[in-house]
Amino acid sequence: MNELVFTRYIHFIGILIVFGMVLAELVLVQKELKRSVIKRMFVFDGIYGAFSLVVVGAGLYLWLGIGKSAEFYTSNPLMHAKVGLFILVGVLSFWPTVFYFKNRKGREDEVVKVPAYIKRIIQIELGLLIIIPLLATLMAQGVGL
Repeated sequence: MNELVFTRYIHFIGILIVFGMVLAELVLVQKELKRSVIKRMFVFDGIYGAFSLVVVGAGLYLWLGIGKSAEFYTSNPLMHAKVGLFILVGVLSFWPTVFYFKNRKGREDEVVKVPAYIKRIIQIELGLLIIIPLLATLMAQGVGL
């Protein structure tokens, strides 16, 4: 397998894992959670963060290293929109991460109230993550140039 194919594969798998972890958080989040569930969500959030770095690393390598010319990506407004949405998802993830971090310790069966904004943020993250591959597909086809 050549370097370009491998890097695209890693980028794609990273995106799937990021999406899967955010989806898992959405499925698990409720108005009240046991600390044991919050602890699990904290792990999912950590996996999400780690694979976000994989996505960024592979994406930068494709953009500036081995993919189409850097000019192809840099001159396309869809690329800027895609990167902007990914950054926005990362910024939004700050609030759930802080909530999980602050509430992960304690008795496993203790129940914690979850602020409504946590679920809303996760929903927004997931919605934005669904848009990003569409932008990528359009960009790869030369739309926006």
